[in-house]
Amino acid sequence: MQSTATTVREYLDSLPADRKAALEIIRAEILKNLPEGYQETMQYGMIGYNVPLSIYPGGYLGKKDTPLPFAALASQKNHMAVYLMNIYSDQDQTALSWFLEEYKATGKKMDVGKSCVRFKKLADLPVELIGKAIAKTSVQEFIKMYESGRKSLANAK
Repeated sequence: MQSTATTVREYLDSLPADRKAALEIIRAEILKNLPEGYQETMQYGMIGYNVPLSIYPGGYLGKKDTPLPFAALASQKNHMAVYLMNIYSDQDQTALSWFLEEYKATGKKMDVGKSCVRFKKLADLPVELIGKAIAKTSVQEFIKMYESGRKSLANAK
């Protein structure tokens, strides 16, 4: 369910108390570990962490008005989710392998999609691992990763 909130606070305040509390804890972990240069905004109806247009003016998918998404945090209809584009976009999948191995080591049940980690309650999510995944990729590394992925797609056509 995509939110129409225009600020992070408005988004969080619109959630049921249990989801608001969970997302606030995860948000704090993300902000604590977010490398310099990324910004927190509302993007695609979720709390987004992205590369600002001032750093990457080409924008996401060539849209000069859309910052490059790095991560997101959302309350969906049947679950909550953390989106980790740096784990998903890693061409050689070393980040994905690392993440899955670390996740399994926590003993928590995984519900992982292509770029998202779904969870129904905070206890289901290894919050510290999310922080480590966020801290793994600088803005410049992420831009290189993104551009490499775009070139690979173009060459595949």
